[in-house]
Amino acid sequence: VQTCALPISGPPGQPLRRVAFAGHWPNLGGMLRSALLILALAVGGLQAATGTSWPMFRGDPAQSGVSPARIPEAPALKWRFKTGGAVSATAAIVDGDVFIGSADSNVVCLSLADGKPRWSFRTGGPVEASPLVLDGRVFIGDTLTNFFALDAKTGAKLWSRGFDDKIKSSANWIAGADAGMAQVIVGGYDFKLYNLDAVTGKSNWVYETGNYINGSPAISKGRTAFGGCDALVHVVDVVAGKKQREIEAGAYIAASGAMDGNLLYVGHYENELLCVDVEAGKIVWKYRDRAFPFMSSPAVTTDRVLVGSRDKRLHCVNRADGKAVWTFQTRGKVESSPVVAGDRVIVGSDDGRLYVVSLADGKERWNYALGQPVQSSPAVVDGHIVIGCDDGFVYCFGAPR
Repeated sequence: VQTCALPISGPPGQPLRRVAFAGHWPNLGGMLRSALLILALAVGGLQAATGTSWPMFRGDPAQSGVSPARIPEAPALKWRFKTGGAVSATAAIVDGDVFIGSADSNVVCLSLADGKPRWSFRTGGPVEASPLVLDGRVFIGDTLTNFFALDAKTGAKLWSRGFDDKIKSSANWIAGADAGMAQVIVGGYDFKLYNLDAVTGKSNWVYETGNYINGSPAISKGRTAFGGCDALVHVVDVVAGKKQREIEAGAYIAASGAMDGNLLYVGHYENELLCVDVEAGKIVWKYRDRAFPFMSSPAVTTDRVLVGSRDKRLHCVNRADGKAVWTFQTRGKVESSPVVAGDRVIVGSDDGRLYVVSLADGKERWNYALGQPVQSSPAVVDGHIVIGCDDGFVYCFGAPR
């Protein structure tokens, strides 16, 4: 008799819980194993960000962009770390360590406390994807077709795989059929979405689309949904890698989407933010303001959706009907993806500033001039905001001393 523990998340911000199934696990049929996995995934998603952890792009597998952390009223610069190239990737933060890649073809691990480097790993090419940190491993791809699994404590390479084109998509994950055997899901410019064994890198399945996959796949209720440069929203069963449906988006999608239940929120290049019901296979609503693309990934709260646009504004819309609630004007394109922390929204802009605005009314509460465009998105844990900048620095803001 064996006991299998499948990870299931609790309420947002709560630690990972596990549900144990006792029995002769190896003798269970494939259909039952799949059913148990889908049940685990359906109970509200996978592990979310906590107050002290931001383990992946947008914080959680649904890519909600919401943190349970709180930030200071007037954050102060705690430290900055100089890399050798622009930093457009988003950091992951786990166990007091910051993980982030740079255009200088390095992935670095820094101390959250003081920004001191712990290790650096040289990749084959510039890194624009954000890391996934899971079970003591760091998963990340580069733009020279390489995807790596690194030891989170030492930076040593555990395994790597070559794709057929560059990787800008950040990795996501699902629980495997056996305890401790997680699976990593990542897309590439080779038109393919990969499911890889987290421990060995072995391919479980490959799903092929009709064009580049630039954004990261969001996961909810046993399926992944993502857009591509083929102007489609793809909905794929995460267990078998089989297509459930394709939904016409109307334009190519470069940004990542955010999911909640059956709904996917994602912007596209022809100036619209979409709410897509991936179960019904239809678009619920469209938000359109000015004729500028949405290249930012949305943050989704219980009643609002927030997203940046190349029209130099941060947009807040009503989640139920897609009607505008407020907009916040910056002086540059907003390709940084906003993060909601409590009653605040944090986002960067190409005007070289990092902003904090009120979730309630979109009024500016704080800004800091970094000096060069900010395409990176914030990683937020209690009292800290970590973000990269085109000037090659990684910045950390926290409570004033």
